[in-house]
Amino acid sequence: MSAGETKTAGASEAAIQAHYDVGNEFYKLWLDESLTYSAALWDGPDDPCDLGAAQKAKIAWHLQSAEVAKARSVLDVGCGWGATLEACAALAQVERGVGLTLSKAQADLVTAEGNPRLEIRVENWQQHQPAALYDSIISIGAFEHFTKPADDAAAKIAIYRDFFSHCRRWLNPQGAMSLQTIAYGSLRRDDPNVALMSQIFPESDLPRLEEIVIACDGLFEIVMVRNDRMDYSRTCEIWARNLRARRAEAVALVGPDQVQRYERYLKLSAMGFLTGKIWLLRFKLKPV
Repeated sequence: MSAGETKTAGASEAAIQAHYDVGNEFYKLWLDESLTYSAALWDGPDDPCDLGAAQKAKIAWHLQSAEVAKARSVLDVGCGWGATLEACAALAQVERGVGLTLSKAQADLVTAEGNPRLEIRVENWQQHQPAALYDSIISIGAFEHFTKPADDAAAKIAIYRDFFSHCRRWLNPQGAMSLQTIAYGSLRRDDPNVALMSQIFPESDLPRLEEIVIACDGLFEIVMVRNDRMDYSRTCEIWARNLRARRAEAVALVGPDQVQRYERYLKLSAMGFLTGKIWLLRFKLKPV
């Protein structure tokens, strides 16, 4: 933990920055133009949309599920490079969008865009103290970092419930929330591939569906849940292909060892989603 860093559940700022602050220019080589670093959304395996269009479809799904069309304020927990918040801010009635990230590189890039409706905070969800209630909450790809590999099931459920309790307090009772997270499927926590994932995402561990269901009980109604693991397999395959096509540039930016680590991670992830060892869960939630 770095000097002055607050101890929180899940991955620390240093652990998050070890992955997401590898460099914006590195990620620009192989992500789509919006720098969306999470599973895209296709309408089945025959959908011909390219990655950029499929990422826009995923963002649209989250805006619909979180009912952003009738929101004036939106919170994005784990806002990444800001594509979802930018989509929210493009809606006329959205007056304020707040994004939380532990990546300084991400925060700097979004802030540099200068959108007056958006506020980006380098802040853990446990530290967040909103000035007013939000009408919509969105969280894409952050939930995976909320617990550590050493946490047992009971500890993980307690942390997840604390997160949902925070969200419930922050959310307008008539509001809505969307959540997207990778989750364990058939993969066991003692599988050797879990150790590799820990090298890529330090101090992070995946949830299981039942842990999420238990954690939000009495706080949120699960209106919809879907397992779109095939979408993430396809996304990882495209990312790997993009990285391979621009490998020389990537090596020049971050070195051969880092590039090789990402290539292996993307290959194993694509296979993990394809075989059902890991899932990609998307939720629409309403407060109760």
